[in-house]
Amino acid sequence: MWPFIRLLPKSFHFHYVKWSPYTGVVSGLLIAASCVLLFTQGLNLGIDFKGGTLIEVVTKGPAPLAQLRTSLVAMGAHDAQVQGFGAPNSAMLRFMPEPGQNAIQAARAFESKLAEQFPGIEFKRVEVVGPKVSGELLKSGFLALGIALLLMLGYIWFRFQLQFGLGAVAAVFHDIILTLGLLCAMRIEFSMTSIAALLTVIGYSMNEKVITFDRLKENLRKYKTKPLREIIDLSENERLSRTIITGSTALLALGGTMFFGGPVLFPLVFTMTFGILIGTYSSIYVALPLILLWGVRRNDEAAEPLKPATSRR
Repeated sequence: MWPFIRLLPKSFHFHYVKWSPYTGVVSGLLIAASCVLLFTQGLNLGIDFKGGTLIEVVTKGPAPLAQLRTSLVAMGAHDAQVQGFGAPNSAMLRFMPEPGQNAIQAARAFESKLAEQFPGIEFKRVEVVGPKVSGELLKSGFLALGIALLLMLGYIWFRFQLQFGLGAVAAVFHDIILTLGLLCAMRIEFSMTSIAALLTVIGYSMNEKVITFDRLKENLRKYKTKPLREIIDLSENERLSRTIITGSTALLALGGTMFFGGPVLFPLVFTMTFGILIGTYSSIYVALPLILLWGVRRNDEAAEPLKPATSRR
């Protein structure tokens, strides 16, 4: 990574504002397509939100999670999930029964087959998660997303100006809708880990907006008479190298996990990867163009240059 960082130029001279009308059209079309998919096709809800059967098992040695998952899939279990639970020899199995099949009877049938394949396995409990509980869980998850957005709006309003906060929240809504639209289009399972990924995307995206606005605010105080569109271009060019370095570092870490982490981690990591990309894009081509349309207050005091430190004797 380090040799590539050294190849980055010291200064950039891109004209971001010039392309904002075109990117605005693209973003609008993508949001419309995502909304159509969400209302017509819907998310591919997992067991957490659709309900299902849960079995807690204990094995003689360390729980063979991969083998248990393979066995469930081979037996015909839908949306099979296996994860460690508590002790190393304990695991939690989740799956959806066949349509019209009794959940308890399905669980007993799987227990007998698992007992044949894994001698010595013990079944601690069997639970059925109904659709009512899962519906309340889905509602609570999206409520958490809404509260996070409101709190971040209040912070940015306090830290900068109201139009900065509104631009940031609009950009984050843009990120969430496009992310949900992509998950819907690719039929990637949406579970509680997806809610966690969306909250992470909100945090990363909002962090990008704060850094963007901080540099813009500094240049607004420094250049009192320069047009706002030129200050936006200048601010983004000044922070572009930092964006490339931090974004690529995060994507390298997520890329390895996405390709080698297995099917259980893929929905989480894929959502976070796309969220980082779209969050960086929306900072430049959603939040800043909205601020350009609304205008900003420019009557703050001029920024004072930093004085060099002097040593005391």
